[in-house]
Amino acid sequence: MARKAKMVLDKEFSIAPIDNRIYGSFIEHLGRAVYDGIYQPGHPLSNADGFRTDVIDLVKELNVPIVRYPGGNFVSNFFWEDSVGPVEERPHRLDLAWKSLEKNEVGLGEFHKWAKAANSDVMLAINLGTRGVADACNLLEYCNHPSGTKYSDLRIKHGRKDPYNIKTWCLGNEMDGPWQIGSKTADEYGKLANETAKAMKLIDPSIQFVVCGSSNRSMPTYAIWEDTVLSHTYDNVDYLSLHTYYGNRSGDSNDFLAKSDDMDAFIKEIIATCDYVKAKKRSKKTINLSFDEWNVWYHSNAADNDITENHPWQVAPPMLEDIYNFEDALLVGLMLIVLLRHADRVKVACLAQLINVIAPIMTDAKGGGSWRQTIFYPFMHASTYGRGTALLPVITSTRHDTASFGDVTDVESVAVYNEEKEEVTIFAVNRNLKEDVVLTTDVRSFEGYHVVEHIVLENEDLKAENSFGNEKVKPETVNQTTMEDGILTSMLHKASWNVIRLAK
Repeated sequence: MARKAKMVLDKEFSIAPIDNRIYGSFIEHLGRAVYDGIYQPGHPLSNADGFRTDVIDLVKELNVPIVRYPGGNFVSNFFWEDSVGPVEERPHRLDLAWKSLEKNEVGLGEFHKWAKAANSDVMLAINLGTRGVADACNLLEYCNHPSGTKYSDLRIKHGRKDPYNIKTWCLGNEMDGPWQIGSKTADEYGKLANETAKAMKLIDPSIQFVVCGSSNRSMPTYAIWEDTVLSHTYDNVDYLSLHTYYGNRSGDSNDFLAKSDDMDAFIKEIIATCDYVKAKKRSKKTINLSFDEWNVWYHSNAADNDITENHPWQVAPPMLEDIYNFEDALLVGLMLIVLLRHADRVKVACLAQLINVIAPIMTDAKGGGSWRQTIFYPFMHASTYGRGTALLPVITSTRHDTASFGDVTDVESVAVYNEEKEEVTIFAVNRNLKEDVVLTTDVRSFEGYHVVEHIVLENEDLKAENSFGNEKVKPETVNQTTMEDGILTSMLHKASWNVIRLAK
């Protein structure tokens, strides 16, 4: 007999309107993300600018509204001046973050052009590792000031008359991490970030800032870092960043799929810390969150260590090329549900990353085509159908035991109401690996709505992978949801990602 879960959805039980930037992503100058990823001149599918059109099409399929660039760890020794002007005059540099050789063939102008082709905005990170306030101001002047100054005129000289008008800026990256070039204490970073933001807003008051939070929840200065940094920067920044990656190193899939509970706890703790600083300052301003790195990452660790230790200073070596399996897709779906359930405070999020490097999109390393990883599909479904208002689900579920998290719910779910399109979408994961669950959902507040479709991503093999020309894990439409008198009855198979769509 199937296990059971019950949920009540009401259009009045709203969490918040969903900021479309919650479906953002990330491209770093790392591995084959840029070179042989988005950019591959001479490839039969590349356009006149050298950009892979098949990759652009897949990014459009994901409908990514904003892309963080150029890092990541890379940014902490990034000299932006190297990445503008005539390509043939740009210097080659040692990338200290990933022990690679950066040729600067793709720079700020080229990436902005690519982003526009992919229907995305750019979220630009600045170097606060080895550089500081003046360099950040020069970069902003180059990007956003109309004309008549040294750096705005330099942009015009480089062939770009109109400003790039980049609106979202990251004040460095993971500055608490000892692996970071130019890492800092919370006080050092907080003071630098505040002075940088203050100066940049004199140039362009319309821009928004993301200030670095802890690199992950297990950092020794966790929460104290946020308190200190926000105490310095509160009045001049808009978002606090969060980063997290999960892996199944122990081979315990049951426990692996409970790691979204860790993400949920992380967000709640950081919200509490932000609001503590708000209270200390007696401020009316609320700091929201930018979860600008999140994903599964662990499959490629050994290969990456071999490259950096034994084969350094290559151009675009194949690093962080995790090949994702079906259980990874389930966790990505669970993490998306967590982000949507916190739509009142999480306004920006970046799946890290987008192409080849821990990515939903891969390109064949031998110059062939591109393909969708297993994690592509939950993200595509959420980005496509998860626009509107996040609804607070009143949910109860049967539970099962895990090694690290105790007993956890079988079913995790959230719903999105798109009032303009008169659509409701339920995203649900049954993370019970052994038993199906019948989900009963009360949707009587949505009078006149009917079931449009029930999409499922499932596979008997949790380790099933997709590869070029062989997609073992892909969604299908099923007849597993019925509706009677405003009550939905949905069969959620064991270990499955479900998208249940209603319309008026």
